[in-house]
Amino acid sequence: MLNSGAIALTSNPPWHHPQLLPHLNYRLITIKPIMADLPNQPWTISSADLFKKLDVSEDDGLSDTEVQQRREQYGANRLQEAQRRGPLQILIEQFKSLVIGILAIAAILSFAFAQWIEGIAIVFAILINAAIGFFIEYQAVRSMEALQNLSSTEAKVRRQGQMQEIDAENLVPGDMVLLESGDLIPADMRLTETSKMQVNESSLTGESVSVTKTTEPIEGDVELADRTNMLFKGTALTRGSGEGVVVATGMQTELGHISKLTQEAKTEESTPLEKRLNQLGRRLIWVTLVIVVLIAISGIIVGKDIRLMVETSVALAVAAIPEGLPIVATIALARGMWRMAKRNALINKLAAVETLGATSIICTDKTGTLTENRMTVSHIVLDSGDVQISGEGLEPEGEFTQEDETLNPLEHDSLRPALEVGVLCNNAALQPEDSNESRVIGDPMEVALLIAGAKADLRREELLEEMPEVREEAFDPDTKMMATLHKSNGNYRFAVKGAPESVLEVCTRILTPDGEKELSDRDAWKQRSNDLAAQGLRILALAQKTVESEDAKPYEDLTFLGVVGLLDPPRQEVRAAIEECQNAGIRVIMVTGDQPVTARNIGLAVGLTDDEQADVVQGKDLKSPKESSSEERERLVKTPIFARVSPEQKLNLITLHQDTGAIVAMTGDGVNDAPALQKADIGVAMGQRGTQVAKEAADMVLQDDAFSTIVAAVEQGRAIFNNIRKFTIFLLSGNVGQIMAVTATSLVNAPLPILPLQILYLNIINDVFPALALGVGEGSPTLMEEPPRDPKESIITKRHWASIAGYGVIIAAPVLGSFYLAFNWLGLEKNQAVTISFLTIAFSRLWHVFNMRDRGSGVLVNEVTRNKYVWGSLILCTGFLAAAIYLPILSDILQTHAPSLQGWLLILGMSLVPLVIGQIGKLIADRTTNDKGQKTKDDPHR
Repeated sequence: MLNSGAIALTSNPPWHHPQLLPHLNYRLITIKPIMADLPNQPWTISSADLFKKLDVSEDDGLSDTEVQQRREQYGANRLQEAQRRGPLQILIEQFKSLVIGILAIAAILSFAFAQWIEGIAIVFAILINAAIGFFIEYQAVRSMEALQNLSSTEAKVRRQGQMQEIDAENLVPGDMVLLESGDLIPADMRLTETSKMQVNESSLTGESVSVTKTTEPIEGDVELADRTNMLFKGTALTRGSGEGVVVATGMQTELGHISKLTQEAKTEESTPLEKRLNQLGRRLIWVTLVIVVLIAISGIIVGKDIRLMVETSVALAVAAIPEGLPIVATIALARGMWRMAKRNALINKLAAVETLGATSIICTDKTGTLTENRMTVSHIVLDSGDVQISGEGLEPEGEFTQEDETLNPLEHDSLRPALEVGVLCNNAALQPEDSNESRVIGDPMEVALLIAGAKADLRREELLEEMPEVREEAFDPDTKMMATLHKSNGNYRFAVKGAPESVLEVCTRILTPDGEKELSDRDAWKQRSNDLAAQGLRILALAQKTVESEDAKPYEDLTFLGVVGLLDPPRQEVRAAIEECQNAGIRVIMVTGDQPVTARNIGLAVGLTDDEQADVVQGKDLKSPKESSSEERERLVKTPIFARVSPEQKLNLITLHQDTGAIVAMTGDGVNDAPALQKADIGVAMGQRGTQVAKEAADMVLQDDAFSTIVAAVEQGRAIFNNIRKFTIFLLSGNVGQIMAVTATSLVNAPLPILPLQILYLNIINDVFPALALGVGEGSPTLMEEPPRDPKESIITKRHWASIAGYGVIIAAPVLGSFYLAFNWLGLEKNQAVTISFLTIAFSRLWHVFNMRDRGSGVLVNEVTRNKYVWGSLILCTGFLAAAIYLPILSDILQTHAPSLQGWLLILGMSLVPLVIGQIGKLIADRTTNDKGQKTKDDPHR
């Protein structure tokens, strides 16, 4: 050890550090410097200069010592994991509810005035709620974490002159990586060698068409999609092979930058439902405090005992608080989560289901969300006309038709050569159906050409047996063409495909039904190609020629065969799902990185718009709302389709709609979707093809990747909100009835009709089980026929408070009546009379659940009477009430006595009064509504 302190080891030789020399045993050593900062804009410099900057040998790669040094400097090649919510944090969050705070205050008051049983009972209610909430949310969090775990990726590297296969997490800048078709790109790399290389970068750019890669330097600060000599972490090699040197790992990669952008996207801390529950809790605090203070002061003024008034105030505080509200709200949300899990949707946070139910805007990616993310050949335009090909996806079945007549492609003199060229000039592969490997390998566009050939029973393996491949001219981004050369009947056949304008320029003849003729109408063919492009199709031209020598040039004197139109087809279920959203007043907006013409046509196909000239805004015009004029913002808000959009621009779009008061959902699967998923009110990621970053950013993950599942989630969210509103009205109206009864007797110096502990017992029973039954109801079948509710609307509006007060009166009056008759008609003692009023209010609140039916529904047959959980809760609560009367220990604690037959008749008759009056009121309201010709709503108290 060096006693003089640590000495920095730099590029200076050791003799510059005299204190170090005695510890070197007089051996001179060279300490290699740790690599400087990562190369800036590596795409602009040559491979040789890059090797020098990275201090790596192209032939040998890095040594183990250099790898260790760089690993210490740059860390592991992985993205920062999202902060996990631990069990303690989840548990603490269960106690942050304002309603829980009110209960805690009531418990403290009970203990302060020696009301030990009441205090313990309230604490018990709090703990029950915390336990239920913790268990449900903990399971949800763990399920999401399990979903987000990805299997490790391997990488082939050259280190110390030898090929090695390592975990991609161990890559460091300077590593030489070898790549083959089908590999996932493990880090950002500068290409040094390529062979027919194409990469699918749709997860970063949104483009479904693979990008051809080169090794030549590129001048200037070009966009990511134009860095053709670079590979990026998270993308996939769809064709060819090559070698590259790692220039960035982990959070320094382009994917890492987007991940950081996602983490920095600001989101609201609370969902709409949480805000409304908090708002309701704050109102309950003030209502409770006002009631307690007024009653205590008035009682003391009229000369009542102070201790009695304190006990009464505690009773009123307990009566005012719906102890079951947080429990029932949590379980109602959990029920929604479990229903969604059965529909292949995993929820990260319980309230996210309700948030989706309030959604008024859904911003969705195109590639892989609205479309299949694979090409399909739908048209082949020949000199003889347009040939349509039926069938979608990877199924090699379909028909060839021209002007509604079915063609036999093998007997068609123009169609067969075109299909053969598409199959021969190809590097993709179709696996046998019984293969355990992936069904297809290669670029989606080339796979589509193979599928088109298979529909005509032209398979590449069989064609290559007849016409063996001699060589390939790889696709050249300058010529925009590719060619293969094949032996054919003693001669050589060139098969060529490429961009129509490029292929047409090197063609001198055209294949017609009457044989080959001179090509004289190039402009007409360019227009036909443009017409296909205007339909949103990807365009390729096909050509061929037969020569005697294999040394002939591929791109001279070709015979033009025709133009191929390829479609990335929309998912079959999407149109119906979008139509259902539109009927529900929810706007669906496409946000894609693809071309405007393609986006518009997909929008037409899935029903986003029926206007063939619909406005498509490009990302460059999507500025920050602060930078846009009011006219521009108005135009953007109305636009249904956005194309060529970057991650930052997606954030601008989300903010734009949120500024208008909309609740915005964002669906997606790629890395480029993640920032918007995080910024949106709710993010919905695709589970099957979604990237790790997208899943971590989302609130909900669709395991089946079905857009229709989102519609089911919207309906479930709406049902949850309506159910929460129903049981909240049910809870508060019952509690208000208790408050009115206690208040009335305290003001006239009469005995309390119900004791504090009895109030708590009733609140736990009636506030949990019947309310829970309402909370887990299926909801109305007309939920998706109404527009989204106002996101600013409270759970309980002024109109609802009026209904609660009315219900409170018709519940309190029979209780006071039964209490009075118990004294004066039945001549009962105080505790016996209190038992009568206790049971009267208990059963009144049980029958009151039937008053929660929707307006316009039947009196005997409605969503409440059809709810089996309602009947189960009534039976259960009746059992608990019987136990409170006939179970010795419990009856002693609650101070109850078994009523006589006359007492039970009084209880039954008085408890039915609120139900009868409530149903009469609904019938009158229904008739008034029908007379006015207004549409009945699902809210029973609108």
